Amino acid sequence: MLFAGIVFVITYALMLGLPKYRPWIALCSAGVYIFSGILSVPEAFGCIDFNVLMMIAGTMGIVSLLIESKMPARIADIILEKVPNVKWTIVSLSLFAGIVSAFIDNVATVLMIAPIALEISRKLKISPVGMIISIAVSSNLQGAATLVGDTTSIMLGGYAGMNFMDFFVYHGRPGIFFAVELGALAAASLLLVLFRNETQPVTSGQRTEVTDYVPSVLMVSMVLGLIIASMLEGMPAMINGYICVSLFAVGLIIRSVRDRSAEAAKKAIREIDYETLLLLAGLFIVVGGISKAGVVAKAAEVFTRISGGNLFLIYTIITWASVLLSAFIDNIPYVAAMLPVVKGIAAAMGVNPTLLYFGLLSGATLGGNLTPIGASANITGIGILRREGYEVKNADFFRIGIPFTFAAVVPAYIFFWVFYANL
Repeated sequence: MLFAGIVFVITYALMLGLPKYRPWIALCSAGVYIFSGILSVPEAFGCIDFNVLMMIAGTMGIVSLLIESKMPARIADIILEKVPNVKWTIVSLSLFAGIVSAFIDNVATVLMIAPIALEISRKLKISPVGMIISIAVSSNLQGAATLVGDTTSIMLGGYAGMNFMDFFVYHGRPGIFFAVELGALAAASLLLVLFRNETQPVTSGQRTEVTDYVPSVLMVSMVLGLIIASMLEGMPAMINGYICVSLFAVGLIIRSVRDRSAEAAKKAIREIDYETLLLLAGLFIVVGGISKAGVVAKAAEVFTRISGGNLFLIYTIITWASVLLSAFIDNIPYVAAMLPVVKGIAAAMGVNPTLLYFGLLSGATLGGNLTPIGASANITGIGILRREGYEVKNADFFRIGIPFTFAAVVPAYIFFWVFYANL
């Protein structure tokens, strides 16, 4: 356990200190866990969420076709017509990203909306760094709002027996959806403060003409497919990945047939960010390694020893420890390890576990916004910026991510205590 923990700390320290080499650091660290015997090769491959990787690759491909169709440029024109300056443009895109992310995967949301931000930045000749970071953290925030918004929400729903509507009204009380939206409003207000000096006027010229509506249809089909797949039972484990990759393949075929050339298809395939895919694959193995070594379980065990039977204290510890831990480790294995622990704590104290469940989910979901590598949405957003030639410094991310996280978590933390402490 000690060796696994030390390797993990070194890995994340190197990734924070050497952002250009993150994919290779993660893969090398994954190799250490394999060659040290902590994970076997089959176990390592079992840790990789190929559903997520397929979904990211397929969505990246569809987004590439969408950009070429000029649809993001058209949407950028429409947004520019409605907002007075850059500050409100950033807030509007962030809120829009949050709304979309409440129903589909956070990474897919970033991949869909980031091109709009890039197009607006090109039109205004400004850096897109702050805008895309804001989109990424907003997307991560809203993932906890509904049952289908994030993997951790799906995990909680299955473990606690919650259905889609329970996220809106639970035991006759306002559900987690309203806590998340309260946090979203607070975070949006914070963005207005952070970007208060971005008062450059926004002007719009003639609307860009869309050259191909097929990618837009594919994008809408992907969104609907992901929502439907999330609500149906008995679907294949990798259904989301199958949906995204299949629709991308359809787009490639249609484009190749229409152009009578495979060049457009090859270009779209080249646009996939393979470094981000490698980084995520490496991180999946790293987290699997520390999970198997007992590091995550040991951290969870500490909570039970220091609670002392005080509900407010353990609720506070679970929420804020989840925020801090999820800033550095993937929240999926963490939530998986903590759900039974939380249930056991509640049973020992003779209380309903809902308060602790909601504290766990909100903390684990939002904590990823503290660091550039704390959430897949952040990694994806930074990867997009890197491909566009923008190197995101840690300070650039922390300036937005840290205050954004606390602005979102504090209202939710108070909300849950008020409505669920006496359940």
